[in-house]
Amino acid sequence: MAPLVLFGTLLTHLFGGSAGREGTAVQIGGAIADQLNRWFDFDKTERRILISIGITAGFAAVFGTPLAGTIFGLEVLLIGKKRYFGILPCLLTAYIANFSCQLWHVPHTHYPIHEMIPALSLSNIGLSLIAGILFGLAAWLFTLTGDFFSAQFKKIKSPLLRPVIGGIIIVITVVLLKSTKYIGLGIPMIQEAFNNPSDYYDFLIKLILTTFTLSAGFKGGEVTPLFFIGATLGSALSGFIPLPLGLLAAMGFVAVFSGATNTPLACIIMGYELFGFQPVVFIAIACITAFIFSGKKGIYIAQKGGIKEKLYRKLNL
Repeated sequence: MAPLVLFGTLLTHLFGGSAGREGTAVQIGGAIADQLNRWFDFDKTERRILISIGITAGFAAVFGTPLAGTIFGLEVLLIGKKRYFGILPCLLTAYIANFSCQLWHVPHTHYPIHEMIPALSLSNIGLSLIAGILFGLAAWLFTLTGDFFSAQFKKIKSPLLRPVIGGIIIVITVVLLKSTKYIGLGIPMIQEAFNNPSDYYDFLIKLILTTFTLSAGFKGGEVTPLFFIGATLGSALSGFIPLPLGLLAAMGFVAVFSGATNTPLACIIMGYELFGFQPVVFIAIACITAFIFSGKKGIYIAQKGGIKEKLYRKLNL
């Protein structure tokens, strides 16, 4: 799986597919870690912890956020008491993976907030809640759109034909848009969102292109596109919500990811690692609110039995 997903993702990016790279890193990390089962007799819980360690390494290495990577690896796959057994090995592996990138001089992208962070007041908390709800709805739309496109492509009986048809449609779409800013990782657009207000439709175009690309069978990740969607949505909201543009972009950056992956703790910590301590309360409000308002399912099908699923079941939603 590791070499297949690696070269599959490289081909996706080479030909303009709208996808990320962290999903590839996470799959590579999980696949490599799981090979230890060939030599050791692990039980089911130990194997899940082992795979979480691989996921943690991939996430931490790609984004340069070892603490967030640790919590992400535990949050996305392990439930309840199992998490506590995995904390130390995940933490150590995350820092080793991050150090490996530094050793090889692999840089990470930085997204600075240029404005002053406002004081925490009741009005600003209310505005953060409103923004968080909108970020949660964007995450819900991402999951819903992905499910819709997946269902449509499954109607094509031949798996090899799906990316051919999908690729042609993507090429036509890019030609009609007369722009390549929505394909690939989209990092320049994310950086721009922190400096100037994005157009209100930027996040929606990226959302549709990403879910379509992945549903058609192209390899890649969802996280960097989710960062794009969140940052551009937050940037566009600065025209309606009286909070600093950079702060709203940062809130959306991690909050849409929080809602789509059901990993609010990892996203709060990532917000701290990427943007510093000052905006962390605003980021936490947005992440938790987006987590609640993003629907009961996320983009990871292996994620079952979580607190949100139980909450929605009690509410009969």
